[in-house]
This record gives sequence, C-alpha cells and structure tokens, in this order.
Amino acid sequence: MPKHDDPTTALPGTGPEPTTPAPPPLPGPAPSLAGHGYRAVFRVREFRVVFVAHLFSLLGVVVSELALTVLVYDLTRSPLLSSLTFALGFLPYLVGGTLLAGLTDRFPPRRILVVCDLFCAGCVALMVVPATPVAFLLALRCAIAVVSPVFNGTRMATLADILGEGDLFVLGRSLLRIVSQSALLTGFAVGGVLLTVVPPRGALAVTATTFLVSALLLRLGTVRRPARASGSADSGLSGTWAVLRNRRVRALMLMFWVPPLFAVVPEALAAPYADQIGVSTAALGLLMCALPVGTIAGELFAGSFLGPATRSRIVLPLAVTGVLPYLLYAPEPGVPLAAAALFLAGATGAYTLGLDAWFVAAVPEEQRGRAMTLMTAGMMTVQGVGMAGAGIAAEFAPVHAVVAGTGVLGTVCLLVAAAELRAAGATGAARSGRGPKGETGLTGI
Repeated sequence: MPKHDDPTTALPGTGPEPTTPAPPPLPGPAPSLAGHGYRAVFRVREFRVVFVAHLFSLLGVVVSELALTVLVYDLTRSPLLSSLTFALGFLPYLVGGTLLAGLTDRFPPRRILVVCDLFCAGCVALMVVPATPVAFLLALRCAIAVVSPVFNGTRMATLADILGEGDLFVLGRSLLRIVSQSALLTGFAVGGVLLTVVPPRGALAVTATTFLVSALLLRLGTVRRPARASGSADSGLSGTWAVLRNRRVRALMLMFWVPPLFAVVPEALAAPYADQIGVSTAALGLLMCALPVGTIAGELFAGSFLGPATRSRIVLPLAVTGVLPYLLYAPEPGVPLAAAALFLAGATGAYTLGLDAWFVAAVPEEQRGRAMTLMTAGMMTVQGVGMAGAGIAAEFAPVHAVVAGTGVLGTVCLLVAAAELRAAGATGAARSGRGPKGETGLTGI
C-alpha cells in the first residue's frame, strides 16, 4: 500500500509563473546502456534511490499489515475483525484510484510521493497510540489503502521520466514487481520474527520509521520535475473518463486486470485445499509460495534473456494461457502437482514486461499518472473480487473443482480481452512516433 515516486515544484496555479523554463527532467539513459538487462537499470542513480525507497516502503506496508492484524485480534479476540484488516487493503483501492487519480498529473510527482509516504507514516503513528479504538485503527488502515494507488501510479509514471519510455522502463518496472512478489515470501516472516521481540504497537512504530526513510530518500534523491498537466486539468471523474475513452488504453487496462482476477483463486483457497487433501501446514506454505516464486522466475528470465521484440511477441500467448495450468487441479492432485501448476501459472506472468511497454507507449504523457493510477487500482480491486468470488464458489463446490473451473473460465475471458485488444487497433503504432527508437512497442499483437 505504500507508494512513492518523483519530484516537486510549486503547485500549478498557486503562484506567479516562473520566467525561466522548469528544470528539464533527467536525460534518458544513454543508448550504450541498452541491451545490458537489469544491470543497466541499476546504473541510473535516481532509479537506485527509488528502488531502495520502495524496499523501505514495502517493508512498512507488509509488517504494518501483520502487526495491525495481530493487534486487532489481541484487542477484540475476533477472527472476523482481524481478517477484515487484510480485506480493507483491497476495498479502498477503487475509491482512491478513481477519485484521486487526477492528482497524479496535477501536482509535481516528487511531492506526491513524499506526501503519501508521510501520510502513511502519520497513520501508522496514530495506530501506535494505546488509546486508539479498534474502529479508528480500521479507518486508518482504509486511509492508507486509499492513497496507495495514487502513490503507485505516480511512481510508475515517474519511472518513465527517470528511465525513458523504452526497455529500461520495462526492466525497472519488472524489478519493482519482483521486489513486491519477494515480499510475499519474506515480509511476513520478517514481521513474525519482529513480533516475537516487540509487541504489535512496537512493530507498528518500526514501520512508521520505514515510511519516513522512504520519504526522505525520495525527497533528497530524486529530481525536481513539474506537474504533467496544467492546473486547469480536470482531476475528477470526468478526467478519469477522458482516459478510459481511449479504446486502446482501455483494452490494455483490461489485459492488466483480467489475469489477476483469476490468478488469485488458488492462493485464496490454499488453506481449504490443504485441509481437503489432508496435508500439513508446511505443505500449505509450499502451495502459498509456488505462485510468487513462479512469477519471480518468469520475470527474471524474460528480463535477463529476452529482448524487447521477443517480450512483445509473447505477451498474448502467455497472458491467454496464464490460468490453463489450473486445469491440473481437476483430478484433486497432491501437493507436488498442485505446486507445479501454480509455479507454471506464475511463470506466465512474464507477459507483463511487454504489456508495460505497450501501455507507456499508448498513454499520452499528460495523462500518464492518472492512467497508471487507474491501472494499479484496478489490479488491486479485481484481486479482492477474485478472492471473494473464490470463497463464495467454494461454498458450493469442492475446492479443486473451483480452481479447475477457474482455469476454463479465466481462459475464455482472456481470449475475449485479447480479441478486444486487437480490435482496439493495438496492432498499429502506439501514439505515432512514441515508441523507443522507432519501434511501435505493439508488434506481435
């Protein structure tokens, strides 16, 4: 839920216009950096700052989620209220992503990132106060989730300023995703160890510090850039609709949203499935880890060994077949086969590298922050919907049948999304001339 990114100048329309041009953004990466994979991304100093800030902010989010869940349970002894703290991390995304998306283009990006981190730090600090009632704790959790899509969208848009719109941007996005997936494997373990040493409120105090560190890094280590849109730009729902009126952008967003809607089903039902086949909690841990491990492996392979053209060609084949491995759940498999299915499904996530390139090429620069905020908010929202839908379906059918059915239904929906992407004209050049070095960024669709 933490979110960071770019630079800061005076708010548009709040003072006299400067008589000299605003400082230019960092020049794009030198051409000599191209083709060197992830190493080239880390050669960009500003990206290194954003990357480290992301680590601190992500640590704050993961540990605060765990600590708050434990704290709420300690105060109420209610499993429902305790689990609600996790659900509240998804639900407000839709609100923040639609109502606040316009802010990402109207204000300087660095200012947005720093303010979001400071806001999260303040919310967590209030959670530490012993007199804070449970209802207010949950409200603070919602508040953090509301600003998360703004933070994430702004950071993603800023990466395009830092790394350019070509392959370095794609690899930079991939690295941040890999870190986020790794947090699923290690973050809760770190939080669990921390909670054995300090009480929940003490762990929350630590996470407030991580948000502050992230804010400081972003403030001092990123370049001051102006807002992308004019002060008169519409920051409300009409501005959001202006983005969604672009059929190509809308179709690309759909391709970002549909896969995670179905991909989360096995994870949401991992505990019931482990109970259904009678395996240990260690086996449950393996099922929970298989999907993110596959995702990390797929992204690392695509980013390290495949070129931009190849990554573009594999987008639709991988996206459309991403949940087909779930059909292996049909015969109610044991842990090894189920884990293999999840790993394969995760590995198909390599399609996101090519999709990122298409998206940044298709969105007008003055709408980039808003579009990326909407995209990330939608991804989080559909995951919450997918988890809820999986639980409802599992009330009426065996877990293995629900997962296998997801493989069928998800593939059909992805075929429809891919057809819409083609029909939207995404096979042509994205925003004529905007692709890196003459590439359209959309070949292979």
